[in-house]
Amino acid sequence: RNGDIESIYETIDSLKDLNPDFISVTYGAGGSTRRKTLDIATYIKQHYMVNVLVHLTCVELTEESLNAFLDTIRKNKLENIMALRGDVPKGESPDIFSRFSYRHASDLVCAIKGFGEFSIGGACYPECHFECDSIEKDVENLKIKVDAGTDFLITQLFFDNDLFYKFMDLCVQKGISVPISTGIMPVLNASQIKRMVELSSARIPRKLSMMLEKFGDDPRSMQEAGVIYATEQITELISYGVRGIHLYTMNQAKFTRKIMQNITNIRNMQVN
Repeated sequence: RNGDIESIYETIDSLKDLNPDFISVTYGAGGSTRRKTLDIATYIKQHYMVNVLVHLTCVELTEESLNAFLDTIRKNKLENIMALRGDVPKGESPDIFSRFSYRHASDLVCAIKGFGEFSIGGACYPECHFECDSIEKDVENLKIKVDAGTDFLITQLFFDNDLFYKFMDLCVQKGISVPISTGIMPVLNASQIKRMVELSSARIPRKLSMMLEKFGDDPRSMQEAGVIYATEQITELISYGVRGIHLYTMNQAKFTRKIMQNITNIRNMQVN
């Protein structure tokens, strides 16, 4: 929809002076807006001169459509791909992926690697993918994806840093050494967090749970508290030494700017 696209560009206009390392561009379920994603990504790269991370999923993807997709992004001078299995289409079971040309993200990574020199990102799950039996098995699967040619990883959103630290220790044990950036989503309203938890199975730590209980019915206070929580979470992760922070802005430029300003202020206080 044109309104949605305009919202994307308005958000970038508001945030471009923050000089992000890249902007990620996703698309609708089942590849429904894959063509539009390419158009948006190309516009961002050409108009804003910012690196773009183009999402690509296995859902409804054939060898022919993959080759066409990769050929187009190469011609448009796009270099970075987020290779994902993709969510199970509504009403289907995970077995549906056996009908596609690429069953796992690792299969897609291998295919992209064989096409040319793209930088390939992958997803990882600090709290274990909800379809996997254990975090240990999930990290073993992640190692397969990394060995297939994944150059960097971005985590699913999480709210408990301690779980991320344990995940990182396990990655080291399994020999995963590619850069891992943390995916952080500010909690700006109670209904949003409930939906995100349902989709990601992210756990809510006690501190965040108390915040939701106290401010959930007060939108403005909830937004302010959410910005503070995200700021504290990111500041701690930076102190830990994470390789990058990937903010899920959800086209909410105002709150993203506030978080970045808070982090800058804290770092300036530490320097002084």
